[in-house]
Amino acid sequence: MLDTSWVSELKDLQQKVETMRGYLNIAGLKTVIDELDKKMAEPGFWDDPDKTKGIIQESKQKKQSVNSFEKVASRVNDALLMADMAMEEEDADTLEEVHGDLDAIASAVKMFELSTLLTGEYDSGNALLSVHAGAGGTEAQDWAEMLLRMYLRWAERKEFKTEILDISAGDEAGIKSVVLTVEGLNAFGFLRAEKGIHRLVRISPFDANSRRHTSFASLDVIPEIEDNADLDINPDDIKIDTYRASGAGGQHVNKTDSAVRLTHIPTGLVVQCQNERSQFKNKAGAMKILRARLFELRRKEQEEKVSQLQGELKDIAWGSQIRSYVFHPYTMVKDLRSREETGNVQAVMDGDIDDFIWAFLQMEARDKPKS
Repeated sequence: MLDTSWVSELKDLQQKVETMRGYLNIAGLKTVIDELDKKMAEPGFWDDPDKTKGIIQESKQKKQSVNSFEKVASRVNDALLMADMAMEEEDADTLEEVHGDLDAIASAVKMFELSTLLTGEYDSGNALLSVHAGAGGTEAQDWAEMLLRMYLRWAERKEFKTEILDISAGDEAGIKSVVLTVEGLNAFGFLRAEKGIHRLVRISPFDANSRRHTSFASLDVIPEIEDNADLDINPDDIKIDTYRASGAGGQHVNKTDSAVRLTHIPTGLVVQCQNERSQFKNKAGAMKILRARLFELRRKEQEEKVSQLQGELKDIAWGSQIRSYVFHPYTMVKDLRSREETGNVQAVMDGDIDDFIWAFLQMEARDKPKS
């Protein structure tokens, strides 16, 4: 006899999706999108860049939201349709196939539901992610590269686009630091849950005596900020240096001063980009990083002023340890904020970190002061 008890879970997911369709007003969003499309088709629309930019951005975000919802809804409905047909035809193989996808489908629904909690001004936008190896030489540099791989795998699962803007290779293995963009709906909203110090405990592959080592790496996440009037950067305040890119990169990189370093004189912020062969592209990438860093600096200054008025002291140091990854003597990944944990270390290192993001953002929503 075929086991179909799990199909009720699929029906519950369909009901949850349809409930979300109502409270998210997907039909209303589609109407707004149609109206925006009509505006963009009007004669003379493109004559005012400042006006068109906001409308285009609004249309893009609403289309992403609707498309993301419809993708999840279609996945649930298609699975339920296949299950119903398989039960009618007593097709055990198809039922097993759909059952095998149940966890992934439930995860997709959960992550979309989670995205509805992201109400911050920049949560829906792209992110600039940077990883820096802590003290510890090769051990920490290898750990930093492992984290980079983990987030690249996570972004791939989400079908997000990634681009490495700057990377500094380790002395023997791994990386000292890396800066990359992650582009996709809610990229910043999700990834800000990962900001902080990540701790690794393992038997070192670089230790001839196979001793246990503890390594640290920091992860910083800031929103990618568009070039707009809200953040003016005076060209006279920027010092531009060019130099030859380090590390592997081919003959072109080694023979030309394609790498770019920007120094923002008023604040002392220094950013660099050397991943492209084109000096022009590297300058554009460095400006993207600088713009985001200046925005984050301004945001922190505002937060500190508020904290002083409230009589609070905030830690503005490098960061605080948020998660431990233990490979030995047991396997465990544990978030020290939400207390979320799993023994499947390999899955986490392959980019399966949605449960940690989910737990953090749920905790954040729960602890947010009620208005």
